[in-house]
Amino acid sequence: MALVVQKFGGTSVADVDRIRSVAERVAASRARGDQVVVVVSAMAGETNRLLGLARAIAPSPDDRESDALVATGEQVTAALAALALQQVGVPARSFLGHQVRIETDSAYGRARIVRVDVERLQQTLAAGTVAVVAGFQGVDGEGRITTLGRGGSDTSAVALAAALGAEACEIYTDVDGVFTSDPRIVPRARKLERISYDEMLELASLGAKVLQIRSVEFAKRYHVPVHVRSSFNQEEGTWVVEEEATMNEVSVAGIAHDGDQAKLTLLQVPDHPGVAARLFGPIARANIIVDMIVQNVSEKGATDVTFTVPRGDYEKARALAEGVAREIGAQGVTSELNVAKVSIVGVGMRTHAGIAARMFDVLAAESINIQMITTSEIKVSVVIDAKYTELAVRALHDAFIGSAGTEAK
Repeated sequence: MALVVQKFGGTSVADVDRIRSVAERVAASRARGDQVVVVVSAMAGETNRLLGLARAIAPSPDDRESDALVATGEQVTAALAALALQQVGVPARSFLGHQVRIETDSAYGRARIVRVDVERLQQTLAAGTVAVVAGFQGVDGEGRITTLGRGGSDTSAVALAAALGAEACEIYTDVDGVFTSDPRIVPRARKLERISYDEMLELASLGAKVLQIRSVEFAKRYHVPVHVRSSFNQEEGTWVVEEEATMNEVSVAGIAHDGDQAKLTLLQVPDHPGVAARLFGPIARANIIVDMIVQNVSEKGATDVTFTVPRGDYEKARALAEGVAREIGAQGVTSELNVAKVSIVGVGMRTHAGIAARMFDVLAAESINIQMITTSEIKVSVVIDAKYTELAVRALHDAFIGSAGTEAK
């Protein structure tokens, strides 16, 4: 008997008929002898609807109350899924984040899980009952409802799988798995059978929307195999697993892009110790994630500092940067919203030379100017003008993976 955690996203539970289909799939797993914990998202569009109601009342709603509101979306789905399971003869009970208990910090809207207590779930499973857990939500140390950010149900599912010692965490979604690039941009993109945690971490952080990055972090840390697959068919999807030797044979496993970027530059920043801390400290305390940072060569005691943030945090980040600029005597702040980040990812980069140079050659051949560059052992990312995003992604996919997908294994 295997213990599996099955997570169903918003499109998989979009309406009553889809929820019935989920119940049938879970019932089939039970018939094979598996113990099952189900994690559900809100029905498709429900979170946006609830946020719209909040903004209709208050243009800038209080974060605590926003979390209390949007968490109800998953509560509805969990109860409906439990009812659907009961209707097909499977005993089931729904649980909210605080009932499990999934404890988080108090960063509303983007809380991080700090502890999971699965005693109630273990008791439920031991009684032969399927536990249906509302994803995306938890509770902080003071008992206040928190949410884990967009895609947070993925993190809920993997965290529960880790805490329960599950054999696998199955992420059911509206795509067939992890592809070498976005099929909407690259029609020849191919589904990967297996991908390493590190590659998936990079792809998730670089704009791939298949899995939330925190869910992959949990999976890697606790060695949870994750199976990303479609809820609309029975085909095998993509397994996210420990790195395997054959993965190093492929120089680039995937091409990612992220148009949700904004670029800020502090001009003529005094070049002396402590200035960077003065700038990025307030931004960090505001829970804004800074991605790429470039500091230009110092000239006459001053330098320009450029960095990128999520576009949704642009206004807040710019206000903080302008405040710091005044304090430290910088010349001012400029910004650019029409930018995008394009990246190549692959563990094979560790053993293949010249990958970055080839990437730059491909972009140059398309007359695409590179504004910023950042690298790691297994990725190269560039910031470019947003209007060239699709061209860049297609050109890089053709160059590194090819139309026949010979390097996608």
